[in-house]
Amino acid sequence: MNQPATGPAAPAAGGPAPVLALKDVSKSFGAVRALRDVTLRLFPGEAHALAGENGAGKSTLIKTLAGVHRPDAGEVLLDGEPVVFQGPAGARDAGIAVIYQEPTLFPDLSVAENIFMGRQPRRTLGRVDHRAAHESTAALMKRLGVALDTRRPARGLTIADQQIVEIAKALSFDARVLIMDEPTAALTGSETARLFSVVRTLLAEGAAVLFISHRLEEIFALCRRVTVLRDGRLISSQPLAGLTEDDLVRGMVGRDLGKLYPKQRTTVGETALSVRRLTREGVFRDISFEVRRGEIVALAGLVGAGRSEVAQALFGVDRADAGQVEVNGRALRAGSPTAAMDAGVALVPEDRRRRGLVMEMSVERNIALTGLGRLGRGGMVRRALESALAADWAVRLQLTYNRLADPVEVLSGGNQQKVVLAKWLATEPSVLIVDEPTRGIDVGTKAEVHRLLSSLAAEGLAVLMISSDLPEVLGMADRVLVMREGRLAAEIPRAEATEETVMAAATGRAGRAAA
Repeated sequence: MNQPATGPAAPAAGGPAPVLALKDVSKSFGAVRALRDVTLRLFPGEAHALAGENGAGKSTLIKTLAGVHRPDAGEVLLDGEPVVFQGPAGARDAGIAVIYQEPTLFPDLSVAENIFMGRQPRRTLGRVDHRAAHESTAALMKRLGVALDTRRPARGLTIADQQIVEIAKALSFDARVLIMDEPTAALTGSETARLFSVVRTLLAEGAAVLFISHRLEEIFALCRRVTVLRDGRLISSQPLAGLTEDDLVRGMVGRDLGKLYPKQRTTVGETALSVRRLTREGVFRDISFEVRRGEIVALAGLVGAGRSEVAQALFGVDRADAGQVEVNGRALRAGSPTAAMDAGVALVPEDRRRRGLVMEMSVERNIALTGLGRLGRGGMVRRALESALAADWAVRLQLTYNRLADPVEVLSGGNQQKVVLAKWLATEPSVLIVDEPTRGIDVGTKAEVHRLLSSLAAEGLAVLMISSDLPEVLGMADRVLVMREGRLAAEIPRAEATEETVMAAATGRAGRAAA
């Protein structure tokens, strides 16, 4: 995988022709060349992975296939013939469906109503035939092998169930090509397994699947072929058989990453964060632990165990019903994020787009949001100070951007995460809480975030890291606290932490009692 631009692999002679393809496609946005002479072929009955760092051109490629963008040069081919889609509806009518990481359903409509929105079956005199809609939806769910109540409102469905609804909707349009953009980012292991089972059912029926994921193990588990983009260019397109994860990473980032988990040796100091018997009724109970300076402590467990809720209570977003939190030996007032910030606590939330950033604001304003009081007088912010602060952190975190005055929403996911980190590190905290710090970001940026967390701990920061990524937990943590059903189930030192010991504690099969 070291060689540049391996041409798209073609099927063996007499094999199926591609159902959808790009041929030498280029696309620019102003001075930014998002795609450069990219060729891609999708074959029926085959899952094809699209890999690359954030900003490699994956989103532009997806939107070109989906009819959102028209290429500046090159062609889109459907069944071997050039085609120009008249917007997303044209691509959908041609049998191309996109399943995004966050489905967009109407929350107050039923599953069946969402699937047939705008094209409900009709009775005589034009009345909606609700029975026919539910029967058709039930048939789609049976075809997918999923039991889902067709009359249930979309509100309250899990992300996994919402994605099944989106897939069923695609099937109702007779989709032949399914494009899946980070569909597993917010799913549990069992939900991912169910989704893959559904996808394999579609593959067996002859559908072509383009699968995008930053989780390399998923690419190897599901896909037969992979196309790698870097800086908008085609690096390679070839079968996965015989490749390793290191090969794939090298193609994506153009270099050997070295260690993905660059854990530095640190001198562990005094206790910076002390939690005693913290309880929020119905959510978590009797949580006690400490995090010392120079230490990375991971809070692990299954989704729904209460990890993020503990973090939000520590920071004051939610008020605990009982217990005490101390920062640097001083009791922290409950239910007050302002008090937490004043005490030196910073929280990087799990959902960076909704809780970590103001997407319409500029990069520099987002970085400066936590320190506006220090950047001016009388309620007036000095723009020069704001810009200088943002520029300093942009350099320190190796942020990739066009202009600091651009809206933060134009940045890639990995760079958005760096902006959230910059915003909170600018407060010079003594305790940093990071919730899923590398979710949805590419492997190169993930290594940079890990390197940053390790160096911060080496400088004496106390880090509490919440992560569902077990390799990340094992690679970065000095100690692992495992939660199960709202309680601390185990405390495991780094030397004894393995996937088996952590999962055993998380599922209640074993584990040492929490201190």
